[in-house]
Amino acid sequence: MKKIKVIDLFAGIGGIRLGFEKSSKQGIECVFTSEWDKYSTETYKANFGSKPVYGDITKISLKDVPEHDILLAGFPCQPFSQAGLKKGFLDTRGTLFFDIERILKDKKPKAFLLENVKQLRGHNKGQTLNTIIERLRRIGYSNVQYKVLRARDFGLPQNRERIYIVGFLDKRIIFNFPTPTFEPTKVGDILEKRVDDKYTISDRLWAGHQRRKRENKIKGKGFGYGIVTKNSEYTNTISARYYKDGSEILIQQEGSNPRKLTPREAARLQGFPENFKIPVSNTQAYRQFGNSVPVKVIEKVAEQMLLHLEESAIEEIKHNKKIQRTAKSVIPLANAKTLPLSATC
Repeated sequence: MKKIKVIDLFAGIGGIRLGFEKSSKQGIECVFTSEWDKYSTETYKANFGSKPVYGDITKISLKDVPEHDILLAGFPCQPFSQAGLKKGFLDTRGTLFFDIERILKDKKPKAFLLENVKQLRGHNKGQTLNTIIERLRRIGYSNVQYKVLRARDFGLPQNRERIYIVGFLDKRIIFNFPTPTFEPTKVGDILEKRVDDKYTISDRLWAGHQRRKRENKIKGKGFGYGIVTKNSEYTNTISARYYKDGSEILIQQEGSNPRKLTPREAARLQGFPENFKIPVSNTQAYRQFGNSVPVKVIEKVAEQMLLHLEESAIEEIKHNKKIQRTAKSVIPLANAKTLPLSATC
């Protein structure tokens, strides 16, 4: 069977691609990758091979982008997230969406998947998302759906919510987002059995976390550290800033200060397999997994997308065969015999 060709934009460490590969059982071929961060590129190549990874998408010519069936893009979160000051399209990084648009407009792939923070839905009273949807419709993708999905509803012990935007060229496709699996989750399932003491936070840092939480509570702010045990159902969302102090996810330890997740535990929290290589420093690993996607959620979205594309292709084949049969049944005008005038009366 012919492989489905995808391109991987704002690829990070390849979480979206990985979800599609797992869902398709290696039935996809990634023909183009773009990622500007050199450390993410190092991790990407360590896991997906040494094919060229293009850098800054704003400098990529359309002629360098090959034809493909599905465009994948986890475009930058910062402009739309609470942590990014909600700058949206006023921030230059917010315009990177329009590089996705120019590729879609020129290459017209059959489908696309875009991923972003859930705050995109309400940013600027919904106008930012409306702008994105409208621009997609103007270039031929009127069949667009979006939904916020939560990682812990798909078997990952993390309360990570992200918005997924799916579009198809074929207007006949009726796409449904995957139904949550609601598999039981437990933080202990992703924890390593033996952890180096270096992941235990210092007395000073622990005291600082507790002080800030008390102060924020008095001020009516909801910010503070999050602590879980091995029996907790899920953690807070891991972010790219986790490397700084680990405050959003601390693991309780008996008779000791809590500890941070290890990079391998961070990988598991996002659904990356055990054989996923981590060739970078802990600081970079935390940034990368904090910026990545919950692979299990991507896998389920990919299943639905690939199913609809397969059904669409089958319908297209049936439609073409029907046209061919109709064409064969029509007598070409040049070969038709002229009937006597009396025979037409």
